[in-house]
Amino acid sequence: MIYFDKVSKIYSPSSIALDDVSFAVEPKEFVSIVGQSGAGKTTLLKLLIAEERPSDGKIFFESIDVNELKKKDLSLLRRKIGMVFQDFRLLPNKTAYENIAFAMEAAGRMDEEIEESVPQVLELVNLTDKTWSFPHELSGGEKQRVAIARALVIQPDVIIADEPTGNLDPLNTWEIIQILRKINDMGTTVLMATHNKSVIDSLGKRVITMEKGKIIRDDKEGRYIL
Repeated sequence: MIYFDKVSKIYSPSSIALDDVSFAVEPKEFVSIVGQSGAGKTTLLKLLIAEERPSDGKIFFESIDVNELKKKDLSLLRRKIGMVFQDFRLLPNKTAYENIAFAMEAAGRMDEEIEESVPQVLELVNLTDKTWSFPHELSGGEKQRVAIARALVIQPDVIIADEPTGNLDPLNTWEIIQILRKINDMGTTVLMATHNKSVIDSLGKRVITMEKGKIIRDDKEGRYIL
């Protein structure tokens, strides 16, 4: 489904974000990418959605060479990928329902589908009672659950989560990870970058460990080892 083939990203001779990185992610996998700050985790995710371009190598998504896509085709790629960020990125003047509906509107979905799908994903992330709450009325964990619902509602093939629990306390962290596991169990591929050791050790899923832009470990049922 996802394939990085000898990918490097070099900003300058003294700033090498990725160095000859190769790996594949199969459909329905849950893969965690771990490493200390500056290891290259976020750069790798940016390259996958073509937010940045590699200096060398190729990146494939469902047999499509991501970097050969024209600008007009990138939106089609990104509709297959749901993004979840550490800082939530909710629209402050829209309710939970409206934040999720906005993602569907941007994807060109019809009103009938929006009215059916938004309540379903709110129920999935246990936020039915917060449907009409604004972001400032939500806790950090609730904001992240809205962000996950927003990413999920377009029915992507992959959810990419970049440090999704970085701003959360242990209880909310656990809830978010359980939701991501549920999404994965339903058949969606999950690719998560994190430095949270307890999260990784509790998952028992595949772990790719990065250090200074290189993959140093790739364990099928891994733990956070640095």
